[in-house]
Amino acid sequence: MYVPFDQLDDTARIWIYPSDTPFNESALPSLEHQLETFVNGWVAHNNPLKASFLIKYRRFIVLAVETESTQVSGCSIDSSVRFIQQIEADFSKVLLDKMNVTFKQGEYFVHKSIPEFKALVKNRSVTPDTIVFNNLVTTKSEFESHWEVTAQESWHQRYF
Repeated sequence: MYVPFDQLDDTARIWIYPSDTPFNESALPSLEHQLETFVNGWVAHNNPLKASFLIKYRRFIVLAVETESTQVSGCSIDSSVRFIQQIEADFSKVLLDKMNVTFKQGEYFVHKSIPEFKALVKNRSVTPDTIVFNNLVTTKSEFESHWEVTAQESWHQRYF
């Protein structure tokens, strides 16, 4: 059951899927429709999940579900992964590769593999003050406060 993201509880569980390239502006209505259709039908043990989504910066898909009333099951998580795989195919994107880093350089977003990111740190193209996206956050509250942070405030700090 779709609920606007801002109406979800702060403890809502989230999953972030970074795209290797931005979604085209013209593709966003179709993407939003597919996401809303999925969220409206998302269930755990035949119980509707109170869920939502966001598309941030045309690069990140955020799925969110409240766990207070209905617990997310392994099957419901599997269905969301299958759905994201379908989005990858429909839009020719890579969303499930977790061995990458997305960060800002000025107004631009850069998406690099971890080895490439480490090389950029080594040659000081990326600094501890570089804004990174910490896609390991797991709740709506963490997303709102610790998703878009400096590298020194996230798991990325291990590379400095």
